[in-house]
Amino acid sequence: MLRFHQAQWREANGYPIGTQPMVPKHDKPVRPVGSRLPLDYARETGANFITAGALEAARARTSMTEPHQSFDHQRLWADLLWSPALSFNLFGNLAGDLGLADRAVHTWWPDAPGAVSNVRFAHSPGRFDPTYLNSLRAFDAAFVLDLDDGTNGIVGVNTKYHEWGKPETPKPSNLPRNREVAETSGAFAAGAVDVLKGRTDLAVMWLEHLLLLSMLQHASGTWSWGRYVVVHPAGNSDVADAVGRYRNLLVDGSTFSSVTIEELLDAGVLLAATTSALRDRYLPTPT
Repeated sequence: MLRFHQAQWREANGYPIGTQPMVPKHDKPVRPVGSRLPLDYARETGANFITAGALEAARARTSMTEPHQSFDHQRLWADLLWSPALSFNLFGNLAGDLGLADRAVHTWWPDAPGAVSNVRFAHSPGRFDPTYLNSLRAFDAAFVLDLDDGTNGIVGVNTKYHEWGKPETPKPSNLPRNREVAETSGAFAAGAVDVLKGRTDLAVMWLEHLLLLSMLQHASGTWSWGRYVVVHPAGNSDVADAVGRYRNLLVDGSTFSSVTIEELLDAGVLLAATTSALRDRYLPTPT
């Protein structure tokens, strides 16, 4: 349904259809894909982004490189279904207006301390850095908060759109570090790590939550408050179910949360035009 909705949105806006592969090769057959844009057209026009702020944030992020980052530039520009692009569309305007970002964060998460000082995308504090999680995991978006005591807080966001819970196995060689962060946090119920260390559809959620927890445990003392948030459409029952099962593995849920796209928009903190464009783009009206 969501794939079809993105194709309808593309057609309604008069955008050309993309292909598989995204970059056609000479003398090789291609297959039209309704939920994609032609890559050159997408890069030139920024049509995957619904506001000027979202496009500006995407261009700013793709103009720099974090160490060891893995970033799919083709899908960012041309794949209408790609969830990291949704993150730019949801939060891109906030990156250019920190006052609005601060109001948004404290509306969505009223207990968040401090004031928003930065909005980052596809962000990790240190990929392959053993003082964090020694992994490639990153947040789709991150709101950095300046706290009164000179430390920072962070809301790390994972956006989901059409995805289902694909089972994955965390890297076995990194289990000692994963277990250390989990046990130090005191957030997990007895036996939770034994459930999460194997092949499970909760792997990404666990590793990204651990990334946030590793920031709170970092020897630098930079980070003193944090929360990992999963954002998804209300209709994505796979993600909603995974969030519920993950939450059942926690004894302290203060660093973990989820929210639907609908709840973010219903809060009324984003500009009316942005909210309307997001609903039109991402939330099909039931028929």
